Amino acid sequence: MKYEKYTDLIIANNNLVYEFTSIGPKGAISKIVQFTLTEDEAIVNLAFGNKKEDGSIDDLARNDNKDMNKILATVVSILKIFFEAYPDKWIFFAGSTPERTRLYRMAITLNYEELIVEYEIVEVLSEGGDFLDVIFEKGRDYVAFLVRKKLIFVI
Repeated sequence: MKYEKYTDLIIANNNLVYEFTSIGPKGAISKIVQFTLTEDEAIVNLAFGNKKEDGSIDDLARNDNKDMNKILATVVSILKIFFEAYPDKWIFFAGSTPERTRLYRMAITLNYEELIVEYEIVEVLSEGGDFLDVIFEKGRDYVAFLVRKKLIFVI
């Protein structure tokens, strides 16, 4: 993404946990991005939020530290690192609230042309209780997203 990002990352647990610090008017706030295996071995779940004192993630915190774009760009930079270690995985993510999922959709929309150069992005929506994977469409409400690094074939 074309935004500034935090570069002082702490990477642990086989590239499955990443930490960085948000710096802004509310002070220094520890952030954590964690990838967790799912029942489907091709998919990992991405969890993101404030790092609590016990090391767990608070994905409902609202900090308003005036660095949202920098934080989102940092998460995208973490995806690049993750995919170097796990190039065949899909990453599943959703906001902890509908508002956050909408925020992620807006960030994808604003940066879509740049993101699709490196990533396949599939949106998950719910219709009548069924979950459907669909190609991205601006303005449509989704419940989650799937992302993976584009596979490049050389012939």
